[in-house]
Amino acid sequence: MTTIRILRQGQVIASASGERAASLLYRGAYQPGDEIRFEAGYSRACVTVDQAVAPARVYIENGGFTYRIPISGDNALVYAPGAFTGDMHLIDIRPDELNSYRNMAANPADQRGETSAYPHATANVETRGESVFAARNVIDGLHIANGHGAWPYGSWGIGERTDAELTLDFGREVEVNTMVLWLRADFPHDAYWTSGAVTLSDGTRIDFTLSGIDGPQRVELGRHTIRSLKLHSLVKCDMPSAFPALRQLEVFGRDVRTDS
Repeated sequence: MTTIRILRQGQVIASASGERAASLLYRGAYQPGDEIRFEAGYSRACVTVDQAVAPARVYIENGGFTYRIPISGDNALVYAPGAFTGDMHLIDIRPDELNSYRNMAANPADQRGETSAYPHATANVETRGESVFAARNVIDGLHIANGHGAWPYGSWGIGERTDAELTLDFGREVEVNTMVLWLRADFPHDAYWTSGAVTLSDGTRIDFTLSGIDGPQRVELGRHTIRSLKLHSLVKCDMPSAFPALRQLEVFGRDVRTDS
């Protein structure tokens, strides 16, 4: 059985279920602290957390995950105007039947903090702890990079740290061969990195160079089966700006398994 529940202070206020898929139209306004609980008998799912957020292809651990609804405050700033607001909300979950070659990093439904839905991005620093500079922004599927701050310009900001690292966890084994970086390009406010490195969970380290451009920068990884990767050893250019940042991270490949 596949189920969607909206929880308020631990109590179910709306729900929908189906054999393999479920859709819920909730007619009401969310309150701070509300959560959406997804449960399914499969691990690979297509999930829509709100009609204003792009659908996400996710890997679910242990049969379900909880999505904390960001209706106000700092965490709401990285979502499109209208997301999670008003009194009508469409939520959906269904099996992800395809195992196509794609960007395995994309997850518009990723959230800061603990989660059991992947891919999931974390970092050892996020500028001032603000959501608009959080690691999850680099896998939200948006590429516009000529600004910074609230939606659609969320990015990963490093707070001037020279030891900044970002980890992307796929939650299961995936086969990958290419990484694409989109640097934030709000010049001259921004600086950029001239080089960096990525270490794959199989131990492989790949060093790469970068340019100060607004657009994709491709890094060939070779063919690897991994569960995670880490960006690190990022070297800033000699521009006066202290603010290099990453707008989007893409990792292309496919799932190793296709059974669920």
